Amino acid sequence: MQFLSSVKHSLKWIVTGISGKTNLPEFVITASLDKVESGHCDSIKRELEPKQDWTQKLFKEKPELLQFYLQKCLRHQHLFKATMDVFNQRLNQTEGSHVLQRISGCEWDDESDEVKGFEQYGYDGEDFISLDLQTETWIAPKSQAVVIKHLWDKDKGRIKHIQHAHMSECPKWLKDHMLYGRSFLQRTERPSVSFLQKTPSSPVCCHATGFYPDRADLFWRKDGEEIHEGVEKGQILPNHDGTFQMSSELNVSLIKHEDWRRYDCVFQLSGLTEDIVSTLDKTQIQTNWEETSREGSTATQEEFPLAENS
Repeated sequence: MQFLSSVKHSLKWIVTGISGKTNLPEFVITASLDKVESGHCDSIKRELEPKQDWTQKLFKEKPELLQFYLQKCLRHQHLFKATMDVFNQRLNQTEGSHVLQRISGCEWDDESDEVKGFEQYGYDGEDFISLDLQTETWIAPKSQAVVIKHLWDKDKGRIKHIQHAHMSECPKWLKDHMLYGRSFLQRTERPSVSFLQKTPSSPVCCHATGFYPDRADLFWRKDGEEIHEGVEKGQILPNHDGTFQMSSELNVSLIKHEDWRRYDCVFQLSGLTEDIVSTLDKTQIQTNWEETSREGSTATQEEFPLAENS
């Protein structure tokens, strides 16, 4: 697998509002740089909390930026509540608890210098409406969102403001953040790779966790050639510490015991010159069924947790 030298960096804000009675904060905003959370603010603490050492350094050296983000957070609480009221009223959902989420920001290609902005809303866990910054119109994938689309399409001033924020201001903030977070974000961390299996008849899962960045690949080979039949590949998922994990399952039910060592799991990571190759070996598989089950007794029904919580 060849990894391109150019990297697309992103600065993203996720705003979540909850209506109705709840023990959770009514308003939460998180900022992330290249999928790594950098800051957090909510309606309970009402303060901006840096999540990375480099973010703390940035705000210490540029206190005006800290104040700007804090005021933006506090101001957005009121604006987002008003937006949520519009959604609830237009959708006739004034009773009960509902969740409105907005994902916005920009993506910058450090080689071509191309910038893409994005602004999208989700309602009660489903994609609801998004802004096409090229046509300057709102896109409504659901019929329930059409009434809000027509309402927002008329507000050309707001659309221009969003367009300027994501296409002009956001890239400047992104590059400013990159100056402080570059060493952290451009590091390379090797994963731990292990074989997992729920039951003796289950597929064998090759699980890699703790790697960074997320430009990685994980696949199975037989006799040195990549295979796809009998393989189910999972997505790259984030861990709580800012690293990533992924897995790939191989159906071993039809593989003869003497042929197992003809198979291996290969992990590739941008920044590593050599692949991490793990040969399929029954003695290296982590399981949670009783050891005697390998010799023919009945396996326990408890399942092995195949991945870390993320």
